[in-house]
Amino acid sequence: MGRVICIANQKGGVGKTTTAVNLAASVAITQRRTLIVDCDPQGNTTSGLMEGMDTPPRLNLYHCLCGGAVISEAVRPTAVPYLDILAADQNLVGAEIEMVSRENRERQLAILLSHVLPQYEYIFLDCPPALGLLTLNALVASDSILIPLQCEYFALEGLSALLKTIELVKSSLNPRLEIEGILLTMFDSRNALSHHVANDVRAHLPQHLFRVVIPRNVRLSECSSYGKPVILYDVKSRGAIAYIELAHEILSKYATKGVGNDQ
Repeated sequence: MGRVICIANQKGGVGKTTTAVNLAASVAITQRRTLIVDCDPQGNTTSGLMEGMDTPPRLNLYHCLCGGAVISEAVRPTAVPYLDILAADQNLVGAEIEMVSRENRERQLAILLSHVLPQYEYIFLDCPPALGLLTLNALVASDSILIPLQCEYFALEGLSALLKTIELVKSSLNPRLEIEGILLTMFDSRNALSHHVANDVRAHLPQHLFRVVIPRNVRLSECSSYGKPVILYDVKSRGAIAYIELAHEILSKYATKGVGNDQ
């Protein structure tokens, strides 16, 4: 059975989508069947993986949640072998409104993913930068949450609120939800503030911090505009190497737990 990991932080601009796209691609290149689900109406994960697709997918997450579309018909392959995507576009904004009156509204994504869960070893959910119904659905559908944290001022603001939300979800809706880890992003070794933020997180939440730190890297910014992950854009870049190392850090943790090809 696959592992579902949501990538969330209610603060925007922290490298959430960059992490979702490049971590999923880095896991997929290890020949593990991987699905990435774009849960953000901005559709940045979708545009970041458009390389090799002639047109945006006709069916996407909105149609599956609200239009009765079958998820297996909406999932599309990407240019990365072993990596599929369930896309999103601005129509997904309406999903939160349409799901409000439904019974089990917070479990709609979990129900949807249950139909394809046996087909994948890892499923990554890229959440919108808000603690709304879409993010709540992702938290309920997930085994764990990965939290990207930008190495800049105010980075820790809002983290305590997110951690409280995770505890609420765990106690009332999804008892299996764990913190996969906190990922420091946009780290600039020349910047004293980056070191200060990193040291603060290490001091307060050492048990949740990934060993890998994602550097500020121009290749990570450029690759999205070409619709491809950084491993296809510049595999030798510092950004690509960091996400490959992050993938190995996560995979090694589950190597003895029956997840992935190591089972």
